[in-house]
Amino acid sequence: MSTFDITVPGLYWPYRSYPDGLSDLARVRTDLARDLVGFEPDLVDAVQLVTSELVANSAKYALPGGEIIRTMCLLDGRTLRVAVSDPGGPTRPRIPTERTADEWDLAEGQRGLLLVQNLATSWGFHAFPEWSGYATQVWAAFDLDPV
Repeated sequence: MSTFDITVPGLYWPYRSYPDGLSDLARVRTDLARDLVGFEPDLVDAVQLVTSELVANSAKYALPGGEIIRTMCLLDGRTLRVAVSDPGGPTRPRIPTERTADEWDLAEGQRGLLLVQNLATSWGFHAFPEWSGYATQVWAAFDLDPV
């Protein structure tokens, strides 16, 4: 078991690769639990839920055949950031803001980013250059409680 000094900015965990997408979700959660040993249990739960959603979205919406990569870092000793990169797809991640409250009540899908938005402090995405082999990265940031 490793002990991290979370007051040191720029701490990076080794990246994790998930070639099978949806069938890897249990491993995604297990890896996060292992990587975040010693962190607040509520934070670990939130990171697991959000990251599972981001990996599931990658498996569903990205172009087939590419790996899904998870990275994680402590940006400044107070902010944990998790990112999921994939080969991209025809659309960009977004919350359908044009829905009415009734339409949200009836919707069976596209609720995952609402979960991300509500559990993370912030989230967003950006595109990579084509030569990198990845096209989209979606990230979520979590504020850490002071020790």
